[in-house]
Amino acid sequence: MKKIYYAALSYLIAGLISGLFYRSFTKANDFTGDSQLSVVHTHLLALGMLFFLAVLALDKLFTLSNLRTFNAFFWTYNASLTLTSGMMVLNGILTVQGTTPSAAIAGISGLGHIGLTAGLILVFITLGKRVSGKATTEAELTPAN
Repeated sequence: MKKIYYAALSYLIAGLISGLFYRSFTKANDFTGDSQLSVVHTHLLALGMLFFLAVLALDKLFTLSNLRTFNAFFWTYNASLTLTSGMMVLNGILTVQGTTPSAAIAGISGLGHIGLTAGLILVFITLGKRVSGKATTEAELTPAN
């Protein structure tokens, strides 16, 4: 449960810092247009902090973190959200600086979105095992975190 809490806390900090960075960076560059920097803040807070707070509550109720599929979900989702938000920041910085972002940035961000989808599927598989009562054998369980 601690790693879920720390993930939520990390996304809170990253979300708040990204909002501060957006305001400071666009102001310093006299930028008034639209860029992806404006939505990194909400993505990190919603898909990161709020999502992991919900997972924390579900873990308290269903002990999800004892299942092997939970670790697959946790690392897939975190890596994918980090990749996606990193590409959004890079895209936004290039836009603010007046450079046209490469199509590769959108492609890499798309891979991050695919990973987020895989992570969401894994969390539902994990939750489904507990809700249906199928995850009761030792082979499906890992030691508690």
